[in-house]
Amino acid sequence: MQTTKRTGPTNLIVRKTLRALKSAANRNNAPIWRYVAELIDKPRRLRVEVNLSKINRYTQRGDVVVVPGKVLGAGNIDHPVTVAALGFSSQAVEKTRAAGGKVV
Repeated sequence: MQTTKRTGPTNLIVRKTLRALKSAANRNNAPIWRYVAELIDKPRRLRVEVNLSKINRYTQRGDVVVVPGKVLGAGNIDHPVTVAALGFSSQAVEKTRAAGGKVV
């Protein structure tokens, strides 16, 4: 008997997040959550990576940002924002908190 190779994320937290996003998309008829789930479901090497400089450029004080990938610490951020992402570099966490923001 052959075993099949597992596809998709093996991290249990990511799998639960995907399930929750897909059910939220269906329950609320909100395609944005389905799109975020599709981005998270990609292989790790193809996931989104965003620098703090880009978050700083496109947000305002008090905004909430969802990054379906990793936040990197290149650049600076000069206003408090709440950032939710799958992963953060240590510099990104330090700089975001130093600006008064929250890391989720």
